[in-house]
Amino acid sequence: MQRTHIPGILAMAAIVVASNILVQFLILDGLLTWGAFTYPFAFLVTDVMNRLYGPAAARRVILAGFIAGILCSLIGTQIMLQGDGYTYAAVALRVAVGSALAFLVAQLVDVAVFDRLRQGNWWRAPLVSSIIGSALDTTIFFTVGFAQVITIFGANADAEISWAWESVPFMTIGPAVPLWVSLAVADWGVKLALVLVALLPFRALTGKKSASPA
Repeated sequence: MQRTHIPGILAMAAIVVASNILVQFLILDGLLTWGAFTYPFAFLVTDVMNRLYGPAAARRVILAGFIAGILCSLIGTQIMLQGDGYTYAAVALRVAVGSALAFLVAQLVDVAVFDRLRQGNWWRAPLVSSIIGSALDTTIFFTVGFAQVITIFGANADAEISWAWESVPFMTIGPAVPLWVSLAVADWGVKLALVLVALLPFRALTGKKSASPA
């Protein structure tokens, strides 16, 4: 590992840890958490590292984030909370698995897409790769973490997240859908907005630099 990679590794780990903490705090009637506003910047870190140092460096940063996420999930599954007469883990098993799988797949796809587009306009690679990566992240996380069609985790694991199956108005105003569907759409909307916002710091941090694949 080169010293130039350390800032990216530390930034990724910090974003993952902060997001795992902030996800506990709900806003907008529970449609979002504060973690939804920090986690998307993981794609910015990956893209900056990819632009400056190439895909190999970006993958090292992803590995650091993955390890940090696993550690947070392991700690979270051991922390027991109480509410409404029930005792439950701070991080449900399905949520932990969905989070880890979504992060790894989405980030690696982001690197691959970015690398294929790196020779185009400066904004094309980070924009397209982040949109595709964030879409995968949201889809994988909410499907594995909450969808009723996923039954491989067993009845106990399903019971931990069964609250997300409650039928509620879509985004609080539309037809009735499972709650997790609204949560996924709200999360995806935040990611899309922050993909655009992140183009500014991406340009500022990378300038006109372009790394060759490594």
